[in-house]
Amino acid sequence: MKKVVILDFGSQYTQLIARKIRELGVFSEIYPFFAELSEIKKEDPGAVILSGGPQSVYDRNAPKSSFDIKELGVPVLGICYGLQFMSDSLGGRVVSSPKREYGFASLEIKNGDGLLEGIDNQSQVWMSHGDQVLKIPPGFTVTGVTENCDKAVIENTKDKLFGVQFHPEVIHTHQGQKILSNFLFKISEMKPKWNMGFFIDKKVQDMRESIGNQKVICGLSGGVDSLVTSLLVKKAVGKNLTCVFVNNGLLRKGQYKNLSHKFRKEFKLEVAAVDATDIFLEKLKGVIPPEEKRKIIGREFIKIFEEEAEKIGGAKFLAQGTIYPDVIESNPVTGPSSSIKSHHNVGGLPEKLSFKLVEPLKELFKDEVRKLGIKLGVKGDFIYQHPFPGPGLAVRIVGEVTKDRLKTIRDADAVVIDEVRKAGLYNDLWQAFAVLLPVKSVGVMGDKRTYQWVVVVRLVQSVDGMTAGWFQADPSLLSRISTRIVNEVEGVNRVVYDITSKPPGTIEWE
Repeated sequence: MKKVVILDFGSQYTQLIARKIRELGVFSEIYPFFAELSEIKKEDPGAVILSGGPQSVYDRNAPKSSFDIKELGVPVLGICYGLQFMSDSLGGRVVSSPKREYGFASLEIKNGDGLLEGIDNQSQVWMSHGDQVLKIPPGFTVTGVTENCDKAVIENTKDKLFGVQFHPEVIHTHQGQKILSNFLFKISEMKPKWNMGFFIDKKVQDMRESIGNQKVICGLSGGVDSLVTSLLVKKAVGKNLTCVFVNNGLLRKGQYKNLSHKFRKEFKLEVAAVDATDIFLEKLKGVIPPEEKRKIIGREFIKIFEEEAEKIGGAKFLAQGTIYPDVIESNPVTGPSSSIKSHHNVGGLPEKLSFKLVEPLKELFKDEVRKLGIKLGVKGDFIYQHPFPGPGLAVRIVGEVTKDRLKTIRDADAVVIDEVRKAGLYNDLWQAFAVLLPVKSVGVMGDKRTYQWVVVVRLVQSVDGMTAGWFQADPSLLSRISTRIVNEVEGVNRVVYDITSKPPGTIEWE
């Protein structure tokens, strides 16, 4: 089955391109712009997409591929910076635009026989550029323009090279998905064969070949990703899988007991439950930097996994619920973007690992993992639970993690979730949680002065966790949450609401 390779030049929308391609039934993967031609050809792609990016092609350190685009030998679509890079590298000319274009524009169709087939004249597109193609390369023609961009779409049908100055992957481009569909199916002649059934069959086959009759342990966190991982691995290795569910003292209220029972009875998994609360809290004592917290937690998990592996006769493989956003945020491997934070099952792993990793979900976005879970028989109430960070409540306590502070954040978290559910909003939100700050404020309770902790309430909406918007909650809901936290959670006298989107913030505070 052919895939689409996306070369990442640093666009904030690169992951969105990958998602939109997959939605059309074609598998896509992101590679850094500096990937070698041999590496790309080894993947045998059916098409290549050049992403956008924040730089100018004429900048001294502008990201550029080391090979001629024509050497790819497959259809290529350049988006925004990708169009400019294509033009510049093939003999065109790119300059700074006298009129920068950000936001909505109307696309005037000059030729609707190729990439723009079936696109309405004056259809809305989304522009975000400060440069323009002054001269197109030999062999290209202009097939679409906007008021401020006379080379909004260029095409070289002979060599199957195409470029658009706008972003077809964003929702603001009304017929962007149709443009991508034209590129995939009309121009590249690909087939929409990628779906969850195909993914399951392929992953099970791959794991059987790589694992054989060896034993595997899988770390269960209580979240969707690790559960779906365990069920997928179980299909491949059967009784050779042992799951390890660790109580690190950083779980939600009642989570350890309830989930231990659920994993065994409902999902029929072989589960070793380990209560290591004291160990984790001792290791986290006095630790404040969030990256250090994550790495400590990751190391302690591995130690426990190693101990449990010995108990079952020496498991050589460790399965983890790493998903695509984890990899992207932990490692700047997909292009010129920077590392954001370590995930305990990615950047938090020790350098020397006694296991071979099995990460069957690392190519999937969260919503794809949920679809996979449904396909594997997991009920919706578990599948659509909000994401919970691998390091647990440790990254929802800004500053030192202690037993007292954990009790405070656990109780506050329970109030937030309870009120969100009562308001009928749980399924409308990506995440809802509380954060405990290392800040005290003056208050008045019972006619007495108090000096107590501040709790932040965070409600966000998202599709895949890569971007998120803060939820404009009804003031009455926030009032109920605030009143209950102050009244029911000992040591808290102030509640504030986080109205930061991602970017510039992350969803979690640490």
